[in-house]
This record gives sequence, C-alpha cells and structure tokens, in this order.
Amino acid sequence: MDDTDNRTGRFIRLALLIAANGVLALGPWLVRLADTGPVAAGFWRLTLALPLVALLAWREPSGRPPLGRAGFALVVGAGIFFALDLASWHLGIERTRLGNATLFGNAGSVILIAWGLIAARQRPRMAEMGAVTAALVGAFLLMEGSLQISHENLVGDLFALLAGLFYAFYLLMLRSVRARMGPWGMLVMVIASGAPVALFVAIALGETIWPQNWTPLLVLAFSSQVVGQGLLIRSLSWFSPVVIGLALLTQPAISALAGYLAFGEVLSVQDVLGMALMGAALALARAAEPRGGGARPYKPRP
Repeated sequence: MDDTDNRTGRFIRLALLIAANGVLALGPWLVRLADTGPVAAGFWRLTLALPLVALLAWREPSGRPPLGRAGFALVVGAGIFFALDLASWHLGIERTRLGNATLFGNAGSVILIAWGLIAARQRPRMAEMGAVTAALVGAFLLMEGSLQISHENLVGDLFALLAGLFYAFYLLMLRSVRARMGPWGMLVMVIASGAPVALFVAIALGETIWPQNWTPLLVLAFSSQVVGQGLLIRSLSWFSPVVIGLALLTQPAISALAGYLAFGEVLSVQDVLGMALMGAALALARAAEPRGGGARPYKPRP
C-alpha cells in the first residue's frame, strides 16, 4: 500500500512539473495575443499577479534572518534586471519564432555556468564543457536559420538571448539573499521593483499600455507568474537538477508547436538540430551541480 502511494505521489509530482513547464511555454503565445505592446504585456504580467503573490507571501512562515540594507538593495536590483529580462524577452517574442524565443530566453543557465567558471577560475567539468559547447553550436544554427528568413528574426533571437543574460544577473543578485526570504516574499519585492521599470520602458518605446481585451494578460499573469513559477518552486525540492532540466526541454517544443498551429511558423531540419543542441545544453547545465556550495542551482525562468 505504501509503495503504491509513493508511486502515485511521484507520478503526481512529475505531472505537476510537466504542467508547470507547459504553462510557461504558452507565455510567448499569450504575449502575441495581447493587444498592448510586448513590454507593456510584461508590465501587466507582473502587476496583475502581485495581489495573489502578496497573499501567498503573507502566508509564508516567519522567523528568517533580517534582510538588511545590502540584501534589500540586491533584491531591488534583481527586480530591475527581471523587468529588463521580460522587456527584452517580449520584444524577442514579437520578432522571432516562439521556439527560438523560449530557448534563448532560458539561456541563463548556460551563461551562469560560464560566469561561474570565469569568476572561480576553475577548470570546467565534462557536463559544463558539454553545456557551453552545445549552446554555442545550437545558437549558431538557430540564428543562421533566422537570418535566412529575415534580419527581423535574427534581431528577435538577439533580444531573447539578451533576456537570458539579464535573467542570469537577476539570479546572481538573488543568490546571496535566498536563505533570508521566502520565495513568495522575494517575488513580491521583485515584482514591486520591476513593474515600474517595465512600465517606463513601454512608455519610452511608445507602446500601447491600456488593453482593450484583458483576457490574454490575465491568463498570462496567472499562468506564468503564479501557477508556473509556483509549481517550479515546489519542484526544486522534489526532483534532482537532471529531472528538472529534462522537463525544461518540453518548453521550446510546446512553444514551437504553438507557433506552428497559431502563426504557421515552420522549423527546418537545421532549426530542429539547433533546438536539440540548445535543449541538451540546458539539461547539461542543470546536471552541472555548483561546486563548493557557493552557488545555488539554476531556477528556470518564471
């Protein structure tokens, strides 16, 4: 009876992990459906999710060490980088294929590996070397395929890749304060500091801010910022980095399928190979555990 319950529990947890990635993979599609500008959609994603996230933060247990001024500044700075990440990613979503945008937007894991090796002056392990190599080759194949379509698609790839860089900085700034804040409380501070930045960028770009149709934005805020992120936070304590990394590979596949069904985006053999290499890089990045206990495992983008 206990074995059956354990198997059922593991199956449910795995289903929730896959559901989280599936929900997040539909985010780019919802951004395109929104009748605001892409950066404005990021602003509404944060703002509309804030009340529910704040309620979840209020229910978190207390008793953690004080954050302090330095910790407060790090979380606020992380929120600014998160807003820039969303702005770049959403601009990329508008200009390239959904599968490409999802892959490049999740490139923060590989960027963190490279940054960690440079900062620690350590020789890379096989998983780390494999992740960086696969990411570079896969990125080249995908970008070359985008360039063959149009320069606009290549620009979209670069925006999405820039988003991955911003997301890596976001994670690095939060790394030292994670033990002093609950995940939902930290997310409240990130949203509160990032939403005004996203709004400023949207206004500076001359985007449409106020939507006529609220449905895509409400679904985007609830699915990506609350459900997807919440399930991923829980999954980090349920599964090994390898399992989470492999589940992460469902995101670009679902995004590519959504792009094909909704927008007629077709992938060539070269594109599929590039996506496979980039996906392998993300899985290897999750398998490359941090050394020395200094860095925390990579958390997939919310």
